[in-house]
Amino acid sequence: MKLAIGCDHGGFLLKQEVVSYLKEKGYDVIDCGCDSLDSVDYPVYAKKVSNYVSNNEVTFGILICTTGIGMSICANKFKGVRAALVSNEDCCMMTRMHNNSNVLCIGAKYTTKEQAFKYCDIFLNTNFEGGRHLRRVEQIEER
Repeated sequence: MKLAIGCDHGGFLLKQEVVSYLKEKGYDVIDCGCDSLDSVDYPVYAKKVSNYVSNNEVTFGILICTTGIGMSICANKFKGVRAALVSNEDCCMMTRMHNNSNVLCIGAKYTTKEQAFKYCDIFLNTNFEGGRHLRRVEQIEER
């Protein structure tokens, strides 16, 4: 499975851990940056990852910043992107099952690396239920 991941300076350290974890698990990971703790603008990286997802070049995206809020706001502006900021395992599972979310957003300030690994595992391995949820996702996609 091919994934794109990006972060700002607030998510850099956690992103590095997540990239290593995902590669060890055999995922094909495109690291869209950032590449240091130097201050950067999060929309630059949210856009890079969201373009990959929107253009169906990857199956999923992962975005990490200090809170995850800015990344999720930016990502959700892209056609076909359903980005979800998660703060616990249940929300992570439910957003895949009911919303068919394709971009996982994580707040590094509030998430340990172990939690981030668990969120990735849940997000990447939980299937969309379809059914009545498909109708709702289609309504989200309407402009």
